[in-house]
Amino acid sequence: MSNFYISIVQNFCIAFGVVVGGSVFAGIGAIITNNPPLRTMLNVAGSIKIWAVAIALGGTFSSFIIIDKGLIEGELKSIIKQMIYILIALLGANLGFSFIKLIQRSSEIWLK
Repeated sequence: MSNFYISIVQNFCIAFGVVVGGSVFAGIGAIITNNPPLRTMLNVAGSIKIWAVAIALGGTFSSFIIIDKGLIEGELKSIIKQMIYILIALLGANLGFSFIKLIQRSSEIWLK
């Protein structure tokens, strides 16, 4: 497998893991502090999506520097690769958020 595909899988999993992991631990903190855990998890998941993308990309500016360099030097391939990395990280973060929403919906069904 090439480094490109490995990076895509890692970016997706990192972004997904940041959203889900952060939300789960925020839910544990909510239980400890006697707050509603599912609402806390959903709020945290929504607010850390963009940070999950930045973490998956290895920092907030590295991708933009590569895109800028690609535009200046005319390297279309590097621009496309970075856009794919960003889209995959966004997909992972949004899927993590959807997973937390699924947990909330499942709890509503189970409590009926």
